[in-house]
Amino acid sequence: MYRGIKILTFFLLLFPMVLSGQGFNDSSRITLGYPVYSQYLHNGLMINPAYAGSRSALSTALSYRVQWMGTKGAPVLQALSLHTPMKNDRVALGMKARFMQYGVTRSASIFGVYAYHIRMAGGKLSFGLKAGADISNTDYSGLLGISRPDPVFAEDEKKYILPNTGFGLYYFNDRLFAGISIPSFLSYRNSGNGNVQAYHDFMEYEFIFNAGGLINISPLFRLKPSVLINYSLQETKKLSQFDINGNIIIADIVWAGCSYRITGQVFVGLLQFQITPQMMAGFSYDYPAGRMNSYSKGSTEFILRYDFGSKVSAANPRYF
Repeated sequence: MYRGIKILTFFLLLFPMVLSGQGFNDSSRITLGYPVYSQYLHNGLMINPAYAGSRSALSTALSYRVQWMGTKGAPVLQALSLHTPMKNDRVALGMKARFMQYGVTRSASIFGVYAYHIRMAGGKLSFGLKAGADISNTDYSGLLGISRPDPVFAEDEKKYILPNTGFGLYYFNDRLFAGISIPSFLSYRNSGNGNVQAYHDFMEYEFIFNAGGLINISPLFRLKPSVLINYSLQETKKLSQFDINGNIIIADIVWAGCSYRITGQVFVGLLQFQITPQMMAGFSYDYPAGRMNSYSKGSTEFILRYDFGSKVSAANPRYF
């Protein structure tokens, strides 16, 4: 029963010791970063690999996000995820991919996911592991005013393929959920001549924590409050995202709510429709109330999720 946990524990204890931490300066560090999502409550695999299999069905999700509308070269983010429990219901497998373009840079992330579930305290505790790579490519020829030869932009930046792994824990039952994840164990730096070097440094870890619950007001109305915190041990980053969310669920069909992103002073409007017991479509709009209000018209995000399988039904809706 605990073989999967032992394997994950052994791997996690061994992996950080493969590469020793080094005090590289900030200018040589390659920042992978965790992109901002607003629809993470409906696509939990993008922030935590332990979410895999939690919907008790083959679940797929597509999302499209336009960040900072009206700003030239602003990030455009597309994400795809799928995950499913296996036959014994303890093991789950999944895959997630992210494609992003910002300015003259294009990046992609592709990861496979493994999760192991244990029944406990009226719910399930899941251990998740992801492994894959981040890929980044910058084309300086797209910059205005650059002519060859240029002493700074001598040539296009090489395409980086950066292998990595991450880990997560996730507990859930019919009334609440809580999870914490480490998106990446490895960091990277430029070592000169267009080459990169991997290293491990605990002080560069990011931790993503999210939790929430379900409050039944009546047979037709439910409340779903939640919170998300993205915290880094790096002195220059620390708290990079802190969201407080509230959703009202009407007749298990309409989900309407809002979030306040304390970091960045952003208000987020959320609206989702459970079109069928299997299909959900959602939209969110981020309104910048802080300094970005002068430079951006906000951000929009669309999501479409479909759950396959007979376990998903109107009599057995899934809120997490």
